[in-house]
Amino acid sequence: MKLDPVLTKAVRFLKRGNFGKTIQLLEGEVLRYRDSFNYYYILASACLRVGDFGGALTYFKRAREIKLRDPLVMTGLAALFLRRGETDRAVDFYLEVQDLDPHNKIAKKALKVIKKNGGNEKISAWIDSGRLPRLYPPVPKLSLASNRLFLSLCVLIAVAGGAALLVRFDVIRPFRPGAEREGFAGTILEQEEQDAPFQIDGSYRYVLSRDEVLDAYAKARKLFANYRDEEAKVALNRILESNAPEGIKNKARLLFSYTGSPGFDTLSEKDSFKYAEVMEEPSLYRDCYVIWRGMAANPEIHQDSTAFTFLVGYDTRTILEGKVPVEFGSAIPVNPEQPLTLLARVIPVTSPAGMDIRLEGVAIQQVGLLQPSTAERDGGSR
Repeated sequence: MKLDPVLTKAVRFLKRGNFGKTIQLLEGEVLRYRDSFNYYYILASACLRVGDFGGALTYFKRAREIKLRDPLVMTGLAALFLRRGETDRAVDFYLEVQDLDPHNKIAKKALKVIKKNGGNEKISAWIDSGRLPRLYPPVPKLSLASNRLFLSLCVLIAVAGGAALLVRFDVIRPFRPGAEREGFAGTILEQEEQDAPFQIDGSYRYVLSRDEVLDAYAKARKLFANYRDEEAKVALNRILESNAPEGIKNKARLLFSYTGSPGFDTLSEKDSFKYAEVMEEPSLYRDCYVIWRGMAANPEIHQDSTAFTFLVGYDTRTILEGKVPVEFGSAIPVNPEQPLTLLARVIPVTSPAGMDIRLEGVAIQQVGLLQPSTAERDGGSR
């Protein structure tokens, strides 16, 4: 699980049993992490353990909207439904988890408990005995080998109408070498899918041969396994826009659903796709995240949204690569007089001239404007 400093701190609270502190730390950050699976999973886990079952249900459901078939979330929801006496719904979730992960210990244990304690009265008695937490999904792990953990501070001090300090954390890679990502096993192609990996009829953006379809899918899985999600998405988008059959496209969609939502700390500018390459074939970069520098023009800030025209590459006021509309789903401050760095999701759109793009904003870094929260300052002081 990729975590930034705030989420890392929340997990540490969670592992120490400081559930209230975890909730207090995260609930004030909902706008910042509104599309973060990790955020909602950690917050749901804390609510579950503190006894706020309504909050746990809300946050697990939001996490499930982001990753539809994540076994962790599904076991969390199953435990909540079991507690409410909705045994059938719980069983459905546990069976689906077993389909995705046949070795899942929680689902296996839960189904044994349900089978042994048939009937609502027995299940209620078992829950009242205090044993339900045995079926809770695990707290996120920070299994960080010392040679894998690094925090580098990138400090930018500007003296122009006042000094500003931006603290940036590089990627914390929280997985052991050789560890398999969740959901990976469920994306293996069946033999019949490998035998017939393309369609003849129809109109497609990319017409691929049998080997090209299989190679693109194998490449996507390899990139995903190595946490290179944005590059994996490009390979998957090529398949989804091609003559690959629905079976392989469904596997591609499933793999796509397991990719993460990056932050400034987990996606570096050097690993971000350039504006020129995105504009060359926008459909390949659908739902990919990019980090671009530039300026905001004509910002419109409303109570629950912000929009502006992003002048890509114009941060030095010498070269303008292009103009792209940007929309945020919340009100955020933007200074049109200062350069900024934008993290956003690419949305291809059709225009009279052909394929174009708009950007769904995720976060902004801007000198003199960004005011770190207390949680960010605490995290940055480590």
